[in-house]
Amino acid sequence: MSKSKGLKMGNFPMNFFNRIILCVFLAAIFSSCGSFQAKRVGSKESDEKALSITDKWLVADTEKVVSELSQKIDKHRGFRKYLRSLGKSPAVFISNVQNLTSDKGFPINDLNDELLNSLSESGDYILIDNAARDKLLKEIKYQNDGAVDPSTSKMIGKQTGADLLIFGRVHMLKAARDGYGIKQYSINIHMTDIERGVEVFRYRGSIKKNIEE
Repeated sequence: MSKSKGLKMGNFPMNFFNRIILCVFLAAIFSSCGSFQAKRVGSKESDEKALSITDKWLVADTEKVVSELSQKIDKHRGFRKYLRSLGKSPAVFISNVQNLTSDKGFPINDLNDELLNSLSESGDYILIDNAARDKLLKEIKYQNDGAVDPSTSKMIGKQTGADLLIFGRVHMLKAARDGYGIKQYSINIHMTDIERGVEVFRYRGSIKKNIEE
C-alpha cells in the first residue's frame, strides 16, 4: 500500500514538468504565428499609400493642397500684418488658377471651387468671383436698358472694388526616381494688392504621384 503511494508521488513531479514543457512549446508556437499578423495601418498612413498608388489627381489631392494653403495663410505673419493694416475684410477677386499641365483632364475647376470654399469658410474675405462678376454685369446692363422698372433696377458703378487679386498656375513634370517614373505637380498661388501692385502672399505646394505602367 505504501509502495503504491510512493509510486504515485514519484510520478507527480514528472507529469508536472511535462505540462510546463508543453505550455512553453505552445506559447512559442503562438508567438511565432503572431509575428506574421498583418500590421495595423492608421487612416492617415492608409490615405497616403492610396494616393501614391495611382498617377491620377484625386479629390484628396485637391483637399490636401487647399488645406495646406489655408494653414500657410493663417501662419504667414507678413500677410496677417497686411490684413490688420487694411482695417477691414478685404474684397478678393478670384482669377482662375490655370492648368498648365499636359493633362487636359486635370480637374482645375474643382481646385478653383475648393479654394473659393476655403476662403469663404474662413470669414476673413469678401469674395468677388470672376465668372459671377461677368454675369452680374450683364444682368445690370439688361436692367438699365429700359426693360426693368427703374425703381427696382440696379445701377452700374455700385459694385465693390477688389483689394486683392488671387491667381495661380498648376505645372506638372515627369521624372524618374529609383528606377520608377513619377509625376510631380507644382501648385503656385499668388495674392497681390491691386492698388499698390505688390505681392502680399505666395504659396508653392507639390504633389508627387507614381506613374502607372
